[in-house]
Parts: sequence; C-alpha cells; structure tokens
Amino acid sequence: MSGLAPFLRIVARGPTVSRSLTADEAEAAMGVILDGAAAPEQLGAFLLVLRNRGETVEELGGMVRAARARLKVGALPAADLDWPSYADAHRQLPYFLLAARLVADVGVRVLLHGCAGAGPATTRHGLAALGLPIARSASEAAEQLETRRLAYLPLELLHARLAELFALKPVLGVRTGINSIARELNPAGAPAMLQGVFHPPYIPLHVGAQRMLGQPRALTFKGGGGEGQRNPDKPCRSVALMAVGEQEIVWPRLADGAPWPWRDEPLEPSRLTALWRGDWEAPGPVAAVIGTAAMALWLTGRAVDPAAADTLAGELWSRRDRLRPQPLAA
Repeated sequence: MSGLAPFLRIVARGPTVSRSLTADEAEAAMGVILDGAAAPEQLGAFLLVLRNRGETVEELGGMVRAARARLKVGALPAADLDWPSYADAHRQLPYFLLAARLVADVGVRVLLHGCAGAGPATTRHGLAALGLPIARSASEAAEQLETRRLAYLPLELLHARLAELFALKPVLGVRTGINSIARELNPAGAPAMLQGVFHPPYIPLHVGAQRMLGQPRALTFKGGGGEGQRNPDKPCRSVALMAVGEQEIVWPRLADGAPWPWRDEPLEPSRLTALWRGDWEAPGPVAAVIGTAAMALWLTGRAVDPAAADTLAGELWSRRDRLRPQPLAA
C-alpha cells in the first residue's frame, strides 16, 4: 500500500469496520496530500468519504496541523485578529471589509486571508473597490499591517497546493474539508480569530478544532454567505472560545424594518465605497457593518461586553473618515 491507501482502509471499509482517523493519522494523511504523494483517485476518494460522513474534531485539527507545518509564505508579521474569508462564491457583498476597516482604525491589526473565489463580488473584488492591495509577500503584509493595520494574504501565496485543492469543487461537485482546513490556518498565529461558517452544524467542529489547536480566543458563528459577517436581521448565535472555556453569545437583531434582500441585491463592489462615503445608505448593510465590527471589537478586548461593542461600533461608523475608504496610516 502507498499514498493514501492505509488511511482509506481505515475510513472507507464499510460501516462496521471503518472508523475515524486519530489526529496523528489525519495529520499524516494530509501530509501525503500536500506533499503530492497521493494518487488522484485516492485524493478524490479520501475527500469525499470524509465529506459524506463529516470530519471529526480530531481529523480537522490534525489536517490543520499538517497544513500549518507546510505554509510557504515565510515569517509572517504579528497580527491581533485573524479573519479568514473562504466563501468561494459570494451571494452578497462583503460588507465585513468595511467592518475590518473600522476595527483597524482603532488600532487592531487585522490579517485577512482567503481563496480567489468566483462571481462578481468576491472579497478580492471588494478589496479592489476600496483601494486595498493584496499582499504579495509576508514582508508586504507586514508593511501593510504597520501602516494600515489591515492586510490580505491570498491562499495561493500561503500554500499553493492547498489553493489548488480548492479548484476541485467543480470537479467533485461539492465542497470538501479543504475549506474548513483553510479557515483554521491562522497563518500569523493571531491570538483572536473571527470565524464565520456556512451552516450551524459546523460551529462545534470549528470550536473543537480551535480548542485542540490551542487558539486563545475565537468567535465562531453562522455568517452571511458563509463569511465572517453578521446578519443583522435576526439574532446571531455564536460560540466564544476563551481561556475560561466556551460561552454561547446571542448577538441581538440590529436592523430596523423589513429584512434586507441579501440574495437579490446588486453585486456591485463599488457600492461598498459608496456606503462608506455616505453616497448610498441602506439600514441592512449599515447594520451588517456595525454588527460585524462589534463582534471583532469585543473579541479583541476593545469593549467589555457585546452591548458595549455594538454601541462602540455604531459610534465608530458615525465618525468614520468618509473621504478615505482606505485604512488610515499609523
């Protein structure tokens, strides 16, 4: 047996004899994949078996360990907040980028990272509309965090092989555990992580992996479009991982009036700049920015509790520098 065959014999032999991988086995299996030692047939089989039954906390944690050990970007700068962005096909505008801008303006060093994505309104389209460059190296990200307190690193720079595995979605027809692995990379080792997921059942999986990997603080919730973006039209259930343990926090509904038509809004990234500058106003998107910023402010210790965080975020939005969509220099 070679490649992934030993691991397939563990996970794919049938309901009575198969079992989940231990964390060490999962780490070894992902190492085989990332080192290019798995046959294409083995790779597809492995990812789909785990997708079909769902990854365990130990499997996700082990695979993340393998991916972190093979990051290619070199020494990364210090960041306060890790903000993954891996919804590969946005169905709403990435308003969370404006929230990240608000948080950066009060001194939080925010590192965003993500995949290329598809469609007209990806995170990278939003960054371009706001005049925020994509870092081309670790040193460039460090410079941006120093001067702007906000940087974005593409997954293909962090780990080219992991980025290639994202391209398997149209081939396999479904997302795989690669998406979850990338979300937990935290490449700069930031002490706080804001984690938005597609579906609520993924919340305990990610929280368990964060605990296993020693993440000091994290806030995980079902995000708008699968991103780290709070839906202000209804209460948002989240799970906070802290030194004292886990805590469920339900963030209140913020938007007034009828729910915003998130899936029907024009996916024009220029609307992000217009919203920031006040050239366009809509209660739902504004509440999404304020609510998401509040989560990040509380998580990074800028507010004593969620209620104070919502208030602070609203104040920051009211006094933002509308003439400059880019983060202010330090």
